[in-house]
Amino acid sequence: MIAAPELPSDFPFPQDTDTRFSSDTDFSEEPDGRTAVTVSLAAKGKGGKKGKKPAGEKGKGAKGTGRLNGHHQENGMENMMLFEVVKLGRSAMQSVVDDWIESYKTDRDVALLDLINFFIQCSGCKGVVSGEMFRNMQNSEIIRRMTEEFDEDSGDYPLTIAGPQWKRFKTSFCEFIAVLVRQCQYSIIYDEYMMDTVISLLTGLSDSQVRAFRHTSTLAAMKLMTALVNVALNLSINMDNTQRQYESERNKIVAKRANDRLELLLQKRKELQENQDEIENMMNAIFKGVFVHRYRDSIAEIRAICIEEIGVWMKLYSDAFLNDSYLKYVGWTMHDKQGEVRLKCLTALQGLYYNRELNTRLELFTSRFKDRIVSMTLDKEYDVAVQAIKLLTLVLHSTDEVLSPEDCESVYHLVYSAHRPVAIAAGEFLFKKLFSQREPEEEGAPKRRGRQSPNANLIKTTVFFFLESELHEHAAYLVDSLWECGAELLKDWECMTSLLLDDPLPGEEALTDRQETALIEIMLCTVRQAAECHPPVGRGTGKRVMTAKEKKTQLDDRTRITELFAVSLPPLLAKYAMDSEKVTNLLQLPQFFDLEIYTTGRLEKHLESLLRQVREIVEKHTDTDVLEVCSKTYHALCNEEFTIFNRVDIARSQLLDEQVDKFNRLLEDFLQEGEEVDEDDTYQILSTLKRITAFHNAHDLSQWDLFTSNFKLLNTGIENGDMPEQIVIQSLQCTHYVILWNLAKLSEGSSRKEDMVTLRKQMRAFCLMCQRYLTNVNTAVKEQAFTILCDVLLIFSHQMVSGGREHLEPLVYSPEDSLQVELLSFILNHVFIDQDEETNNGQQDDEAGKIEALHKRRNLLAAYCKLIIYCVVEMKTGADIFKQYMRYYNDYGDIIKETMSKTRQIDKIQCAKTLILSLQQLFNEMLSELGHGFDRSSSSFCGIKELARRFSLTFGLDQVKTRDAIAMLHKDGIEFAFKEPSPQGEGNPPLHLAFLDILICVPEMLRFMTFQMALQREDCWLPLISYRNSLQAGGDDDTMSVMSGYSSRGSSVRSKKAKPTAATKESSSSSEVWQQSLQTPVMMPSPHLTSTAMREPKRGRDDSYMGVYPLPHDHSQVTWMLAQRQQEEARQHRRGTGLMEEDEEPIVEDVMMSSEGRLDDLNEGMDFDTMDIDLPPSKNRRERSELKPDYFDPASIMDESVLGVSMF
Repeated sequence: MIAAPELPSDFPFPQDTDTRFSSDTDFSEEPDGRTAVTVSLAAKGKGGKKGKKPAGEKGKGAKGTGRLNGHHQENGMENMMLFEVVKLGRSAMQSVVDDWIESYKTDRDVALLDLINFFIQCSGCKGVVSGEMFRNMQNSEIIRRMTEEFDEDSGDYPLTIAGPQWKRFKTSFCEFIAVLVRQCQYSIIYDEYMMDTVISLLTGLSDSQVRAFRHTSTLAAMKLMTALVNVALNLSINMDNTQRQYESERNKIVAKRANDRLELLLQKRKELQENQDEIENMMNAIFKGVFVHRYRDSIAEIRAICIEEIGVWMKLYSDAFLNDSYLKYVGWTMHDKQGEVRLKCLTALQGLYYNRELNTRLELFTSRFKDRIVSMTLDKEYDVAVQAIKLLTLVLHSTDEVLSPEDCESVYHLVYSAHRPVAIAAGEFLFKKLFSQREPEEEGAPKRRGRQSPNANLIKTTVFFFLESELHEHAAYLVDSLWECGAELLKDWECMTSLLLDDPLPGEEALTDRQETALIEIMLCTVRQAAECHPPVGRGTGKRVMTAKEKKTQLDDRTRITELFAVSLPPLLAKYAMDSEKVTNLLQLPQFFDLEIYTTGRLEKHLESLLRQVREIVEKHTDTDVLEVCSKTYHALCNEEFTIFNRVDIARSQLLDEQVDKFNRLLEDFLQEGEEVDEDDTYQILSTLKRITAFHNAHDLSQWDLFTSNFKLLNTGIENGDMPEQIVIQSLQCTHYVILWNLAKLSEGSSRKEDMVTLRKQMRAFCLMCQRYLTNVNTAVKEQAFTILCDVLLIFSHQMVSGGREHLEPLVYSPEDSLQVELLSFILNHVFIDQDEETNNGQQDDEAGKIEALHKRRNLLAAYCKLIIYCVVEMKTGADIFKQYMRYYNDYGDIIKETMSKTRQIDKIQCAKTLILSLQQLFNEMLSELGHGFDRSSSSFCGIKELARRFSLTFGLDQVKTRDAIAMLHKDGIEFAFKEPSPQGEGNPPLHLAFLDILICVPEMLRFMTFQMALQREDCWLPLISYRNSLQAGGDDDTMSVMSGYSSRGSSVRSKKAKPTAATKESSSSSEVWQQSLQTPVMMPSPHLTSTAMREPKRGRDDSYMGVYPLPHDHSQVTWMLAQRQQEEARQHRRGTGLMEEDEEPIVEDVMMSSEGRLDDLNEGMDFDTMDIDLPPSKNRRERSELKPDYFDPASIMDESVLGVSMF
């Protein structure tokens, strides 16, 4: 057994990287008086030191292959051969290892040096360990030298380089170590030289600060440990066999006992025991020298390697490793912050729980860490959650008493998860828990079918579970979760129909109405899953190609579905004909039929029965959902490819003839009665119109001329004003379908001119009718008219002629201005309203109603925004929508943002004008509410500024592409700010000057050279001051970033600009400063002081200069600027010319051009766990072995919850 808490007395446990020593180093008294340690893995009790050969003995191999003047060839292929062979992976690893063993037997120093260089090169280090270094330098010195020769230009090394070759390299690397130990397990690993040197080297490398060394050596050490575990396991088996042979021989009678055989067996057992002790020493050395430090390394990949391998050890050699001393490492690491490490913990535990024989040893671990495993089912990493559920399934499989009902319920609800792998894993858990126990069938007895089958109770259990999941009403998700593990149960449609149709057995409780509804819904979902072979909406990852086996299964299932339900569906419809919910689900089944079976299976009489039942349902029901599903059923059965088409078409035509004739007759009576219409007539015409509208959605009813009758009905409603709202809504929808079906026929290209003219007249008349209904007193009618009107305008817009449909150009219709105004007014009055307003009006008194109302309003807004996006209405109408962005962000923010994005893609300039228009509208509204003397810190004004900032974020970061749009936005904003002069006369700021504060919030992507004017200190001028400063601050840098495209053309503004004379200096100052702002930036020292003489051109400017975009030359709008400038000049003249302006703080970016960033992966700081080994420096190896286990603080790599985990 491996004693985990002890350190081997013969293993060099390092105190620090600088105190690592090679395995053959002898120490005398050190200068500081400390007793030196002989670092070796020599076997105990072997009499004398074993290890490396003396220098003289090593020299004997100097003349061998690969030696030159007593040194290893550093530039030849010998030192690269092993690495190159493993990297290429073309040779069998067995032969590679055998070749190395032969070289080791010839000269073990040369071979071992090759092995050392192999590990160094596998780490990505370009350095080579020479023979002299191997003989004379300690391990720490060698590692330090290799660190210095490491390539710092790249953080990649073989284990992290992408590509198929390097993925194969990792596999070959691990295989090489396993084969090496396997081939050396009988002799070489016990020579106290090869394994001692390799373990010492890997332990030293695993403590390196260089990630590549640490990662590679940890992987090598863990794989070496796994190989040694296999050797130890074989030794244990051999020892047991030898012991049994010895006991058997010793128990024989004296006459038959072979004493020489007993002596041989005794000697063999002794040798095996010594070998096992050696292997245990090696494993203890690796475990405590590498694992206990690296399983909490700062790099997640290294931690994952350790946890993965310890799981392998516990599974391979459970007698030695499967105990709490090793399981605690896995339990602690389940709290790791990285999902990759948590995933390795779960996969390691799955291998243990899969073996039922090991369950007794896992009881304490299960009780201690069960809660953590259950909580991991909700892990943010879906892969971890899946494996956690699978682990709980194995725990459930091993023992049914460990998991409490609360634990199981936390997994049950995951069957409704949107992530399919999680849902499938939860479905397997649910199936194990609820459906694993079936009634045993007696041998030789006939197979029970229907409600007597073993699946009957399981199907009932599924129904009960679905009904108890009150928070989830999606049976399709439950079926999809159980499909992979319980497809046989879910496809037992015969049992389901039997439970619905047959009477219950004596003593059996019948299904309630609610349970029957749930069973029908589940049955429909299973049929859809079998026929379509793809998961429900929200769980699919795209279409995938089905295999031949899956296609065959799909065809077989559709055949079974048709054969079974073609017979059983009519009686099911007859039984539940009056239940709308059940009928709606049952009538969807024919959509998944293989209609050819009706003919080949001679099931025509069942088809007649089905058509008869559907007709009766249409005549009995007025519910829209039922009627629409009846229409879809006729549409599915009316397939011209099958012989049953004529029969179904005749039945459909008869039904529609009766309904249309009835509607026309009722409509005539309805219009003649006028105001004396009774409720019965209203109900009759409404129900008939509902049936016709539902069928018109899926069937072309153009032959019955429904447009005339419906238009007459709508016109009467407009004239009288007392038409029932549902009749108007259904009539609008039916007329809409008439126009769409006529357009569909014209789109085929074989249309007549008369049909084109007729459709054009009908469409325009219908649009006018819908526009008139926008003013109806009933909200539902207005919403229906608005939605249909938006759809018609979008369909008949200029977009319809694209795609080779130029012949439809006469049908293109553009809404008039009056219609656009009414549509916008409807949106503002019915969409942008508060919830409280609706509540005060007596509507939406519950949360469900509020959500439904919000959903309806979102659809209305989306319908109008589509008109903006497709240029059906003018883009400027979007200003009234955009200005609501902040106020209604939670309700419609995503729709408005997407609309802004689409409009910007269409026309950046027009989009910018629309955005500034929306800000201007809000500003005017604020002025009308607060007056011109408003407080600029008010919530209204701050809200407009925040909206401007949000608008600015939509332009993106590409300043060159957005410059024109930003310029137009600023131009319109400046014009708006100076548009209205002050009523107090000249010298006073304009009324809208505060709007410049809003423009400041737009990104500073464009710099304007504004008036350099005398500034007064009154607060009324602050918007102009702030706006000017925002445009000038950092102007050189930002202007250069915008104008970089011009400078890249090679034009130098400065070279073309002549130095101005003193006489013209003031007049040309504005142009000069603008030109100077375009100079190519260079590395220049930032001046601490700037005189007014140098800044003077920045102020002096021609009176007519109005910035980049000239303002209107209105004397009343600019005289106040001139007056302010003259006053400031007079004031400056009185002060004198020796004054200095305030110095501007230069903004300097301190760029550290060091190699620190390149060393992030190599030198990851000095606070590694390995650098803080909590061992006293005065302890020698024997004293260290008596130290307590290393209790550590895992907070640096683990969640806070792990801090409460105690040791076993």
